[in-house]
Amino acid sequence: MSVFTDETRERAREIIARYPADRSRSALLPLLHLVQAEEGYVSPAGVTFCAEVLGLNKAQVGAVATFYTMYKRKPTGDFLVSVCTNTMCNVLGGQEVYDTLSEHLGVGHDETTADGTITLEHAECLAACDYGPVMTVNYDFFDGVDASTAVGVVDELRAGGRPMPTRGARLCTLKEMAVQLAGFADEREGAVADGGPGEPTLRGLRLAQEHGVSVPGFDPNTPIRSKAEADKAAAEAKAKAEAAKPAPVEASAAPVKGGDGASAPTGAAGVGEPAKPADATGPAEASGSTTRDVKAPDDKSPQVRTAETRQPDAGTAVPDAPGTKVPTDGTGTAPEAGDARSAEAAGVAANAPAGDGKPAGDEAGAQERNLTEAKAGTDADGAGPADANETGAQK
Repeated sequence: MSVFTDETRERAREIIARYPADRSRSALLPLLHLVQAEEGYVSPAGVTFCAEVLGLNKAQVGAVATFYTMYKRKPTGDFLVSVCTNTMCNVLGGQEVYDTLSEHLGVGHDETTADGTITLEHAECLAACDYGPVMTVNYDFFDGVDASTAVGVVDELRAGGRPMPTRGARLCTLKEMAVQLAGFADEREGAVADGGPGEPTLRGLRLAQEHGVSVPGFDPNTPIRSKAEADKAAAEAKAKAEAAKPAPVEASAAPVKGGDGASAPTGAAGVGEPAKPADATGPAEASGSTTRDVKAPDDKSPQVRTAETRQPDAGTAVPDAPGTKVPTDGTGTAPEAGDARSAEAAGVAANAPAGDGKPAGDEAGAQERNLTEAKAGTDADGAGPADANETGAQK
C-alpha cells in the first residue's frame, strides 16, 4: 500500500503538468525531490511511485536516484551538514573542520546521529572557494568556518535552534528544502527575506559597477512573457514569414518540346502537368543505361546503400547503378559470389583473438621464468625477497 499522501499525489500531477505531454519523463528529478520531502529519503516505495506516475520501470527511476548525491537512499537527519574537503577548503582547514565534527557527533561520512537530527557528509566541492572553508546545512552556506564555529552550529541545531546562514534564507529542515527543490515556494512567513549577500559577491558587483561592466542590452525591467504571450508572438512571426515568401511561379502555357525539338504529342505531359518518370521495369532505352533501371540511392536506407557499396558479391548489386561500385579483379570482371565471405573467414582464422585478454607480451612462460630465476638467486646466495626483486629488475 502506498505511503504517499493525497497532497503529494496532487503535487506530483502539478509537476508533470509543467512539461509537454510527450516529455513527461523530464519531471523525474523534481518528483524524486518530492518523494524525499515526505519520507526524508528516496525509498523503494518512492521509486515505485515515480515509476507509476511517469509510466517508467523501477530500474529507470533507480538509475537516476542512485546517480545524484542529493537523493538519499537511506533515512537522513533533519539537517544535512556538508563540509567541503576539496583542495581550496582543505588547505584553509576544511578537513580539520570535518574531523572535529565527526568526533564531536560520533558519526562518520553519510551517517546520522542517534537522535536523528544531524547527518554528516564530506563534500568534494561546494562551489564557494572564495568563502572557504565552507560548510552547508541543507544546502545553505556557512562561510569561513573553523572547527569551533562548526561545532557551535551543530550544537544549536541539536538544541532546536536555527542558526542564520552566512548567505541565503532562514534554515529549514531537509524535508522542507526538498519541497523547494521540487519547485514549490517556501511558505514560511518572512523566510525568504532573511539573510544577505556575501562580501566577495558584493566586491565583484562593486568592481563591475566601477568599471562599467554589464550584460549588453540587459534591461532588468523587461517583463518575462507568459507562455500564451510567447506562443502568440511566435504565431505572428510565422505568419509574417509566410507572407514574405515570394509567390510560386505559374507553369508556362507554351507547348512542351520533345527531345527532337518537336511538340509533345497530345495526351503526354500536357500544359502544367509534370512529366511522368520512366518506369523502372521498362525498356533499357528509357534511361539510356545498358542495364535495367534502378532507383536513385536517395530512395534507399543508408544501411542498404552501404551494403551494396561494400559487398562485392551482393546479389542485387548492379555495376552502373547510382551509388554502387562493384570492384573487379583487374581483368574487368567482378569476383565470383562467395569470394568476400571466404576471404573474411580466412582473415578471422589467421587472427584468432586472445583467449585470456592479457596485454601483448604478458605470457605465462615469461612469468614462470622470472619467478624461477628469482627463486634460484635467493637459494644460491641467501638473498632476501628485496634482493631477489632487485636481481629480477636488473635482468
